[in-house]
Amino acid sequence: MQNDARFELIQKNDPNTLSPVSGDRWAYYAAKRIMDIVISVILLVSLSPLMLLIALMILAYSPGPVFFVQERVGAKIQIYGWHYYWKRVNFRCYKFRTMRVNTDHSIHQAYVRALIANDEEQMTALQGEKTTARKLIHDSRIMRPGAVLRKWSLDELPQLWNVLRGDMSLVGPRPAIPYEVEMYQSWHLGRLLAQPGITGLQQVTARSIKDFDQQVGLDIEYIHKQSVWLDLKIILQTPFAIISRRGAH
Repeated sequence: MQNDARFELIQKNDPNTLSPVSGDRWAYYAAKRIMDIVISVILLVSLSPLMLLIALMILAYSPGPVFFVQERVGAKIQIYGWHYYWKRVNFRCYKFRTMRVNTDHSIHQAYVRALIANDEEQMTALQGEKTTARKLIHDSRIMRPGAVLRKWSLDELPQLWNVLRGDMSLVGPRPAIPYEVEMYQSWHLGRLLAQPGITGLQQVTARSIKDFDQQVGLDIEYIHKQSVWLDLKIILQTPFAIISRRGAH
């Protein structure tokens, strides 16, 4: 994994570094994009009443923006000369707002640092208690409706707009925060060699219960194995993963 030549082409501090696109994947990428457009349009239309209800609930509980917009790190295919490459790009990721307005994000940054370093002592200190969850669950910034939205992954529904725009795919690694990427070891960057997704192999098999290295390993495993059939399997497994609430916080 760590010696894969594709991953060595990505330099940690260079957002413009390129990695070649495998030539035998074009039919898959085309089918994946068509599937993203069709399914995201269907879901945006069919779920619009629910999304309107969520927006009204947020406004009633905490006046302010309905959406939380944050810069995330993704990847897009670019052409240079006669060759195609994955290029790291930043984009604006949309979620329903689950936190109070004007909160301090330093605690999350500290937790991400501890998570990547697998620093159990620091994670416990930030959580306020020892927990097996690999996610900041005792977070005073989250308002009560926000906790419900997060538990059922409803806060991520606006990312269907990111999928329609082409920033994300339905299936892929979760989009990383820029300060998170700055903390990566070199091999962690391998998870950036695909479009980020709303759901993915990690989300349906290890939702917030695996160490960071294991989470990244699942993302890279997906990138190596991705196919239309694997994407469909993950999409079909996602509702069951959400309903089971395993690892949900």
